[in-house]
Amino acid sequence: MTSETNSDDYRKGLELAEAGRHSEALVCIQKYLQAAPDDAQVLNDAGAILHCLGRSDEAINYFIKARGLQDNPAEITWNLSEAYLAVGKAKEAVQLFDDMERMGILSADVLNRTATILLDQGDKAGAIEMLLRSLQIWPDQEVLKPMIDVIRFKRPKIAFFCGGDGMMFLNEIVEFTKRRFEVRLFEGRTEEELYELMKWSDISWFEWCTNLAAAGSKMPKVCKNIVRLHRYEAYEDWPAQVDWSNIDILITVGNEVINETLINKVPDIESQTSIVNIPNGINLDRFEFVDRRRGKNIAFLANLRMVKNPALVLQCMQKLHYIDPEYRLFFGGAFQDEVVEQYLKYMVEALGLGDVVFFDGWQEDVNSWLADKHYIVSTSMIEGQGMAILEGMALGLKPVVHNFPGAALIYPPEFLFNISEQFCEQILSDTYQPWRYRKFIEEKYSLQEQLSRINDIFTRLEIEIDSQSQLAETSV
Repeated sequence: MTSETNSDDYRKGLELAEAGRHSEALVCIQKYLQAAPDDAQVLNDAGAILHCLGRSDEAINYFIKARGLQDNPAEITWNLSEAYLAVGKAKEAVQLFDDMERMGILSADVLNRTATILLDQGDKAGAIEMLLRSLQIWPDQEVLKPMIDVIRFKRPKIAFFCGGDGMMFLNEIVEFTKRRFEVRLFEGRTEEELYELMKWSDISWFEWCTNLAAAGSKMPKVCKNIVRLHRYEAYEDWPAQVDWSNIDILITVGNEVINETLINKVPDIESQTSIVNIPNGINLDRFEFVDRRRGKNIAFLANLRMVKNPALVLQCMQKLHYIDPEYRLFFGGAFQDEVVEQYLKYMVEALGLGDVVFFDGWQEDVNSWLADKHYIVSTSMIEGQGMAILEGMALGLKPVVHNFPGAALIYPPEFLFNISEQFCEQILSDTYQPWRYRKFIEEKYSLQEQLSRINDIFTRLEIEIDSQSQLAETSV
């Protein structure tokens, strides 16, 4: 067959398709493809014709092959999503939506139709995600809001119990959860009130592995129970007071060293509950990246207590000051230990650093305080993650981190130091790449990733709850 004849087949196929004679068109197009099986455009046309004939299952294979042969296959990706939806393969269509959004072709209509299919298939979690995403694209869809509420109230009820150090790491999780589930926060004072809220809920989340978690774990089992442990709790007695056989999932925030410390406290914990590590995420919308130039202002962002080891940064600063007296160190945090306060203020003067070290106190607005800084430093003895460092990196500050146990599991080795001389080398180095520090956070510690993983846990528990409910109804 000559290429001219082959082209004639393709042209004829297109003409027949435009005339609505799809079966005849398909014969011509497939004849063309016998000689040119890797022609992405023609594969796409063949898929479109099959889709028009109601043979969308077959069309999918053509679209998938065509998509793999083209660099920017917007039209093909759109057609593939439509074919998936036509045969009820909504989950496969969802896998395309991030690419479609980047291509600028994701619409509220596609998301809404996908939500309808998922809901018909009993996938409440998937349906609500589609509707929420649709609202982001087109916020004026008032009709969607009552639909979302109906789905929310058909899903498990979630209660949050916050002890320990309060809500600082929980607020964004609660707001995220409220958009998807019916939520209540524990505001009571007694164990009776705690148990009443547990009985109301299908899932109880205990933030911080402290008093409320211990009390809740000893109540008769009435719901799925989640405990989230950060760092310091692993070094306290609270974990040993929790009845872990009543906890369905333990979420740990810190690195493996924190987990090892916890297991030393409760040696059989892994056989009693499921342990999942989900690092805290950084809300990148709250920390605006600045492609700043290298400078000489160093930030230490933490409340000042023994575990933060602020005395070490003064030793480091003394050596740096000897090399270059223009560097400045700023402490952003409240004193939480009178001994630490007395010692630090004394040593600042004893080391001759009175003109270059400043105690700025607690910072409500971290963004503003860090705006004129260039380095974010930590000398902690132990951290789960070191949120201040991660927030500084999100803004574009260079991290300089004392090599605490587990630090190498969180940060690249080039950002770690063991001794004062290495601290000085990192500060004085010409390497200063704000965009790289931000990218590290985007790739490893985004809030979106954290919330997605938490949502996966809720969805998994929802499936278990629905299954148990169906089983109970069947056995009645």
